[in-house]
Amino acid sequence: MNFKSSSNVTYQNDGTSDLDVCHLWTALVTPFLENDHIDFDSLKNIAIAQAQAGNGILLLGSTGEGLALTNEEQFSIVEFVCALQLNTPIMVAVGGYNLPEQISWIASCNKLNIHCYLLGTPLYAKPGVVGQTQWFKALLDEAKFPCMLYNVPSRSGIEIPIATVQSLQEHPNCWSMKEASGDVNKFLNYRKYCPNISLFSGEDAMLPYLVPAGAKGLVSVCANAWPKATNKYVELCLQGSSISEQAVNNFPLWNDAVEALFCVANPIPVKVLMQQQEAISTSVLRAPLTHLELTDNTELLAFNEQINQWLAQASQSSFLNTENNRNIA
Repeated sequence: MNFKSSSNVTYQNDGTSDLDVCHLWTALVTPFLENDHIDFDSLKNIAIAQAQAGNGILLLGSTGEGLALTNEEQFSIVEFVCALQLNTPIMVAVGGYNLPEQISWIASCNKLNIHCYLLGTPLYAKPGVVGQTQWFKALLDEAKFPCMLYNVPSRSGIEIPIATVQSLQEHPNCWSMKEASGDVNKFLNYRKYCPNISLFSGEDAMLPYLVPAGAKGLVSVCANAWPKATNKYVELCLQGSSISEQAVNNFPLWNDAVEALFCVANPIPVKVLMQQQEAISTSVLRAPLTHLELTDNTELLAFNEQINQWLAQASQSSFLNTENNRNIA
């Protein structure tokens, strides 16, 4: 894939970029203070934690409550995280239903030190093949960085048609797709009919099953609470069949933990857990979301302990395997 020239992305002779080696993107939450202002101190801390774990950062997605922020707040967040000069790629979400506004948003972000965009399906309108093709092409044309399309019918109300992806996959800025339908068959159809675009899972718990189907990585919610553990989980899923089996064997734990993080609307549970972890100062959300929806966090805290134990065991197993391979060599 030959992306447009960008000083923020390094390209290889075969057309691949350094974005292709980032297999985990954390859809970062937006922390707020009790007065509903953005908590930039907490934002700094969690962004640094993601970079230290080796995870890419997605700003202003649905997990980041992007649509509940003003344009000024959105831009201030992107500017702030860029100014941290983290050693990890930054993706910025583009979402809404007013095309001129989204084009203007991209034009503003084009000037910042970001690496890529997440392009959402227009909300509410439910356009067909032609309408969605025109929508995405206009955004891709405006962007100066690689773009990830976002298929999330549970939020947008409609899927991205395969015909739309087929016609866009050769666009110089069309790099990948976040596929979050939760349907393996739909994932397989995108893989079959759109072979020139990288597919990322938008479903944390399904990754062990989507890797054999061609998933290149994960755009994650749970990595907010468990940045290192989720990175290890993705690593195990993407490594050879024998190691993938280890990840699949732990599917019940990850499946149940992820389910707990979605027991009420995202990102309510993950922000509640992150406050308990002291990763953010409050669990405040923007209306209409509220942490009061979650009346009991006992299960979340129990899974937090189990995931931490899993990480310790998985890290020890990886260390022993590395040592054994050295001894054999």
